[in-house]
Amino acid sequence: MQIAVVGLGKIGLPLAAQFASKGHRVVGVDIAPDVVRLVNEGLEPFPGEAGLAAALAELVPTGALRATIDYADAIPDSDAIVLVVPLFVDDEARPDFRSLDAATEELAGHLTPGTLVSYETTLPVGTTRDRWKPMLEKGSGLAEGVDFHVVFSPERVLTGRVFVDLRKYPKLIGGLSEVGAQRAADFYADVLDFDERTDLPRPNGVWDLGSAEASELAKLAETTYRDVNIGLANQFARFAGTAGIDVYRVIEAANSQPYSHIHQPGIAVGGHCIPVYPRLYLWNDPDATVVRAAREANASMPEYTVGLLEGAFGDLAGARIGVLGAAYRGGVKETAFSGVFPTVAALRERGAIPRVHDPLYSDAELAALGFEPYHLGEPLDAAVIQADHREYAELGPERLPGLRVLVDGRRSSSADRWPGVTYRVIGRA
Repeated sequence: MQIAVVGLGKIGLPLAAQFASKGHRVVGVDIAPDVVRLVNEGLEPFPGEAGLAAALAELVPTGALRATIDYADAIPDSDAIVLVVPLFVDDEARPDFRSLDAATEELAGHLTPGTLVSYETTLPVGTTRDRWKPMLEKGSGLAEGVDFHVVFSPERVLTGRVFVDLRKYPKLIGGLSEVGAQRAADFYADVLDFDERTDLPRPNGVWDLGSAEASELAKLAETTYRDVNIGLANQFARFAGTAGIDVYRVIEAANSQPYSHIHQPGIAVGGHCIPVYPRLYLWNDPDATVVRAAREANASMPEYTVGLLEGAFGDLAGARIGVLGAAYRGGVKETAFSGVFPTVAALRERGAIPRVHDPLYSDAELAALGFEPYHLGEPLDAAVIQADHREYAELGPERLPGLRVLVDGRRSSSADRWPGVTYRVIGRA
C-alpha cells in the first residue's frame, strides 16, 4: 500500500515507521521543515522513543519511509491516510480545531478516489461525522461512503513505548459506514501486529465499535476514567494526611480486592492525554459533575503540595527551593501540562526563589521554559520532587546541600535516604 501519515510528532512518526516496517510505502507530512529534514536523514527529531532511531536508520535509506511538507506530494493516490495532528483545548473545555482544520482542508484538496482516511487524534464525540466528513467532501468534490471512506481510530499508546503499546492493546475503529469500517479493519490488521492476551473479552486485534461516535467515546472514556480515578486517589490522600493514615497502605489493601483499582496520588497529572481528554468529554457533556470535580481536584494538587512544603518549612519568602523535574513524567522529555508550571508559580506567589532541575533538559532549555536552572550540589533550603525520574530515587542530602525540607510529590524516594531532613509525602501524616 501507499500510506500517508499527517503529523510526524511523538505518535505520528513511530506510526509511520510501524507501517513502513510491514512492507508499505509511507510518506509522512509535517509543517515543520526541521522535522522533515531530520526524518529524511534517517535521524529521530526527538529523543526518548524506544526503537525509533533504529527503525528510521533501517527504513529511510531503503525509501520505505520519507517525509515532506507538501500535501500534493503525499496525498494523491494514497490507499490510506492517517492523521495524528494535535488538538488543543482550553480550561473552559473549548477545543481549538485550527491545526486539524488546516490539515483536513489541505488533505481534501488532494484527495483521490478509493482512499481510506483515518483520524487518530482524540476528538469530541461527533467530530468525525459532523466536522471532518463535510469538510473533506467540500474540499475534494468527492462523496464519503462512495468515493472515499472516513473512520475514527484513536491512538492508545504512550510516548516512549509506542511500538510496544501498538502490539499490546486492541485497535479500536468506528466508521461512518459498514464498508468504511471493513476497509479500516483490513488496513489496521495489515499494518499492525497484536500480542496474544487472555485477559480480554474477545481476541486482541481490530475491534469495530459500530460507529465513529462509539470509537470517539471509547477513547474519551478510558482516559477520563484515569483522571477521575487519580482525582479520587488524591482526595483520599489529602484526607489521610490529616488523619494520621498512610494512604499507600490503604490503597494497597483496597486493591487486594479484585473490584478495586485505585490509582496513585501525586503532585500533578500531566501530559497530552489525561489532563486534556476529560475537557473534550466535558465539551459534549458539560453537566458531567464527576468529571469536572476530578479535573479540578487534580489541577489543585501542585498548590496543595506547595502548601505541604510551607507547613513543614514555614515562611517561604526568600527561600531557595529546588523543583526536581520539569517533565510531566519520569523518563520522558515532554512538559505538556507538566506540574512544574503551577508548582513554580505557587512558589513565586509565596516569595520563594524556585530553581528547576531536570536531567533531560539543558540550562538553555529550562531557561526557554521560563525557569532558572538548578544544578545538583548547589545549596538549597527546600525541594519538591515533581517528576519521577529514575535519578531522583538515588538522591540524598549530599546532592542537595543545606536542605531542610523535601516534599516528595511522586513517592520517588524514602525517608531513610534523608537523615536530618524533614521528608514529606502526599498522603502520609
